[in-house]
Amino acid sequence: MQKAILAGASAILLAAIATFAAGGAKMKITSSAFQQGGNIPSKFTCDGANTSPALQISGILAEAKTLVLIVDDPDAPSGLFTHISPQTSTVAEGSTPKGVHGTNDFGKSGYGGPCPPSGMHRYYFKIFALDRELDLPAGAKRGQLDAAMKGHVVAQGELMGRYARKK
Repeated sequence: MQKAILAGASAILLAAIATFAAGGAKMKITSSAFQQGGNIPSKFTCDGANTSPALQISGILAEAKTLVLIVDDPDAPSGLFTHISPQTSTVAEGSTPKGVHGTNDFGKSGYGGPCPPSGMHRYYFKIFALDRELDLPAGAKRGQLDAAMKGHVVAQGELMGRYARKK
């Protein structure tokens, strides 16, 4: 039963993202810490320093009014989001970008690194450019963000990394 619920939640999330991105341009998000599809070093997880990896963002459209950074684990639905300035093209390792920070799945604001309960999990670092600024309070929940973003995504990009805890 739990697998069906998780699969359903993932399908809903994917459908929501497809709706947001309809007709959107492509941005690129990369990290010097890991390659697309590669393993996330333990330094950036709950097994290490739990510090955020450096991120580089390119292809930001001139009409972007704000950027939204989301880290998703579709293998255990959760997420962290940050609403940041469209002038932000890099996020330094261990830094917190200026902007509005939502509540993550640990019940806190800010980065909470990968910490899967078992097995290999995929972590998607997603960047969205929006055609308007969002009026969300600090600590907003993911559902509030999704509703505010709907119909306003003009570009997006993603970087996927993997992590499994060592026993």
